Amino acid sequence: MSDYRGRAEDWLAQDPDPATRDELRAILDAGDEAALADRFGARLEFGTAGLRGELGAGPNRMNRVTVMRAAAGIAARLLQEPPPDDEGAGVVIGYDARHGSERFALDSAAVLTGAGLRVWLLPRPLPTPVLAFAVRHLGAAAGIMVTASHNPPRDNGYKVYWGDGVQITPPVDAQISAAIDAVGRVDELPLGEGWTVLGDEIVEAYLHALSHLPLGDARDVSVAYTPLHGVGRDVLERAFAWTGFPAPAVVPEQAEPDLDFPTVAFPNPEEPGVMDLVVGLAASSGADLVIANDPDADRCAVAVPGRDGGWRTLTGDEIGGLLAEHVLRHTTGRDRLVVTTIVSSSLLGALAREHGVRFAETLTGFKWIMKAERPGDRLVYGYEEALGYSAGGDDGVVVLDKDGIGAALTVAALAAEAGRDGRTLLDLLDDQARRHGVHATAPLTIRVTDLDLIGEAMARLRAAPPSRLGGRDVEAVDDLSDGAGGLPPTDALRFRLASARVVVRPSGTEPKLKCYLQVVHPVGDGEDVDAVRARAAADLDRLRDDLASAIGLS
Repeated sequence: MSDYRGRAEDWLAQDPDPATRDELRAILDAGDEAALADRFGARLEFGTAGLRGELGAGPNRMNRVTVMRAAAGIAARLLQEPPPDDEGAGVVIGYDARHGSERFALDSAAVLTGAGLRVWLLPRPLPTPVLAFAVRHLGAAAGIMVTASHNPPRDNGYKVYWGDGVQITPPVDAQISAAIDAVGRVDELPLGEGWTVLGDEIVEAYLHALSHLPLGDARDVSVAYTPLHGVGRDVLERAFAWTGFPAPAVVPEQAEPDLDFPTVAFPNPEEPGVMDLVVGLAASSGADLVIANDPDADRCAVAVPGRDGGWRTLTGDEIGGLLAEHVLRHTTGRDRLVVTTIVSSSLLGALAREHGVRFAETLTGFKWIMKAERPGDRLVYGYEEALGYSAGGDDGVVVLDKDGIGAALTVAALAAEAGRDGRTLLDLLDDQARRHGVHATAPLTIRVTDLDLIGEAMARLRAAPPSRLGGRDVEAVDDLSDGAGGLPPTDALRFRLASARVVVRPSGTEPKLKCYLQVVHPVGDGEDVDAVRARAAADLDRLRDDLASAIGLS
């Protein structure tokens, strides 16, 4: 443990934050070897998802030292390239309202300007899609968003975009990581001043861009909305007003940014119970539609009145299919490209064939979705099942990342258009099911405290894959670590069954194993779609049970 103690003392000597210094000094004084090992026995790894982790002292936590080292690594990587103009490369920095976010943004600005780079800082806590938009709008060489998205309150993170406005992909992530490794003590880094704090014009530019979404002219829709204590409310309200939609009713208990997310155990709209307050508001106010953003407003969740008198939360794939068809109805051209991931519903491919447009499937993550465009393609829509959507009009997508504000606008436009025709979003889902079958999807997520368990489970599945799942024979197993189907290699397995599919992969940002299940059931002439959905749901339950047994983790 003397090595950990030595590292901790070195950390104390350079840490500019009195709170983490006090935390670490208390651990050292108490002789808490387990706490030292937890903080100094590993480090947060920088990858395509940037950094994300619990706040605290040490290299295995998010803190000012970790952030300053990351900023210095980004600066070193940027300075390896010739600047795009005589003024040199620039970086735009955004941040949310989490613990430490503003401080991390300011530290990053100081390190980057100290390295000789131009820096633009967003004027206040703002949604992630505003930052992603700003990278291209300002012609920046890179962008940094300080956010942990929908992680627990004690987490924070650091997301990096390159000059194309897309999150970094290999080899840039590895190059930045290597540059971070070469950074010395942060108290010896040159720190600069004089960065530019942007005004509200950057938000107005984003709102103007959203007005080019395929919003049609129907506006009669009432929305109940929650930002889940995050930073989405003000921008979403302005976006609705800017484009002529009625102001949404906002859940008062969740309207303001709150670092501790007091009304939810886990601020992710995919989690059970998280949307209860907004659904209650919708029911009491007679709203047509429920919309929720996650805390940094890059994701969008939707619920609609059910046929049984309650409310039905749509899956990410259901929203994805509805938005895709809306975009395709409101755009033209055979060069249009729609993109989703290998873990999302295969319905998008069927819709693309029906509409005569191009389709691509990528690895999980919007960084891959937005890299799918090739010469001659015009990317008009991309989505992933985890409530991430980017829509566009004839000029292509507005933001090259998940955009929960733009998605909310597009959903409102879709609902208003359907309502004008005397229909609902559930009716539109039934239409798709009758044409293409019920594409039922569901997740299986297994959380662990020991990350080694995930690697062991993946190794077991590779060595002895199940031959049957959910009463279906496993017809083929694709080991995506080999780069199957022309995809970049990734740690994932895909099991192909008759009219079904299962994908298993470790999460890239959290300690859990994520599994994605799909079954497809055709709908016969005159058959009740809800009855088919019930059969598909039962099939998914059987798949889930068998897969959980095969994985062997609880």
